[in-house]
Amino acid sequence: MEKFPTFNILMYSHDTYGLGHIRRTMAIAEQLRKDDTNILILTGSPIAGRLTFPKYVDYVRVPGMIKKANDEYYPLTIRIDPLQAMEIRQSIIMATVQTFLPDLFIVDKEPQGLKKEVLPALEWIKENLKDTKTVLGLRDIMDDAESVKKDWTKKNIYSTIEELYSEVWIYGQERVYNPVKEYEIPETVKKRVHFTGYIPRKVPHDHVADELRLQLNVMKNEDLVTVTTGGGGDGFHVLDSYLKMLERMRNQNILPPFQSVMVTGPFLFSKDKENVLSRAEELGIQAYDFFTDMETLISASDIVVCMGGYNTLCEILSAKIMSLVIPRETPRKEQCIRARAFHREQLIEFIPWTRLNESNLEEKILGMLKNKAPYKKAMCKFEMTGIKKICDRISNFWNGKNGKECGTNLMCGVERIPSDI
Repeated sequence: MEKFPTFNILMYSHDTYGLGHIRRTMAIAEQLRKDDTNILILTGSPIAGRLTFPKYVDYVRVPGMIKKANDEYYPLTIRIDPLQAMEIRQSIIMATVQTFLPDLFIVDKEPQGLKKEVLPALEWIKENLKDTKTVLGLRDIMDDAESVKKDWTKKNIYSTIEELYSEVWIYGQERVYNPVKEYEIPETVKKRVHFTGYIPRKVPHDHVADELRLQLNVMKNEDLVTVTTGGGGDGFHVLDSYLKMLERMRNQNILPPFQSVMVTGPFLFSKDKENVLSRAEELGIQAYDFFTDMETLISASDIVVCMGGYNTLCEILSAKIMSLVIPRETPRKEQCIRARAFHREQLIEFIPWTRLNESNLEEKILGMLKNKAPYKKAMCKFEMTGIKKICDRISNFWNGKNGKECGTNLMCGVERIPSDI
């Protein structure tokens, strides 16, 4: 009997810090996996081992790096020279490509990889794997336009995309933000650019969210506010402001008309984490440094207070939960631009980072809880087509392999996401 061919997808997620890249990569991989598909993720994320990898998905861990200054990276844990660490990463990437022989190579965010570590692999694929498709996956917003254009010009990113990538997938909607226009992507590349729409996340059934609310001692008639700062490395201002709000209410003998859960993120500085967890315990609210099932916690919430990273907002919008965003403004303006764009769509509320305090935080939360309808209406109308359109693109690649017509096999698990997302 002829063995049915498999489609090998290799995904690169450099992950120097935070959770964003690996969470987006995992969300896509989770939905692309099928019986006839193998998915391998190249990642430097220090928390990869804490994630649950589904069937047909595995990962190769490269040494973690952390950014100390502009374009200066150092090993996260091992005590070796940065150049040596980068050589190890590059060698692992090349060896993986040459042995896994991907049919599709998806590179997340960094067209050349960290410190150009993916370039040799891309060049090898171009020379040796003629049928392999290479895709650059970009989130909706990288940074403000001038910063991106300056950086891409300096690093020859435009020519890298033109010479080494089959397609560019933008995980966003053109009408919300158009990086093709903003970043002045050249005409020679435009025809290879595809807007997929935002990447939807798995949404648990209502009874699963209800069970978590019971575990958190949140009653049916109570509202739950969840505070999360993603990886947490730069989230103390948000966590601290929320705690100050609750502390002020306590000092005024005001009982908050909602329950609270806080998730600091695993990369919050130890001193700040101790501060947050101690104050949360004193206030009698539950706080965690890492929550393994954020999708369910978000679905169990009535409001999520967050910083506006791409993945967090995709999770929130998939679950159709209200969000109050406090976007960081440095070192990139990405979150701030996204918050304003989503606010124009009436999908979120936001408070500028420099204006955040316990007073306006309380005012916003109470106002949103009293008037949920506009946000729910806007979220129900907001389509998240990312997985479906990615699958459409992949079906085009798969159809040609070994003369097989297998496009219908790559509907990528979309059925596991509610059809109204």
